[in-house]
Amino acid sequence: MQYVLIIHEVADYPAWKKIFDEASSIRRDAGERSYQVLRYQSDPNKIVHFSEWTTLDDAKRFFESPQLIKIRAQAGVKSPSFIYLEQLEAGTL
Repeated sequence: MQYVLIIHEVADYPAWKKIFDEASSIRRDAGERSYQVLRYQSDPNKIVHFSEWTTLDDAKRFFESPQLIKIRAQAGVKSPSFIYLEQLEAGTL
């Protein structure tokens, strides 16, 4: 499994979430297979987007695309950090 962890601040969570939801088909077509959206307990505009991807190359291509850079600006995203991850192990306790 291939994952991407994105941490960023947004200007306004409801405005960001609306654009995020509207981009679901774009994300799916680019290779995103599942996601979780979390936020910091101490800062409701600090968002964590954790997602599973077909390949890390697909994810990098998507997140670095001019189309997504424009969408991030429209959504009020401030300085995102991208962490690309490969699963080594999973379990349930």
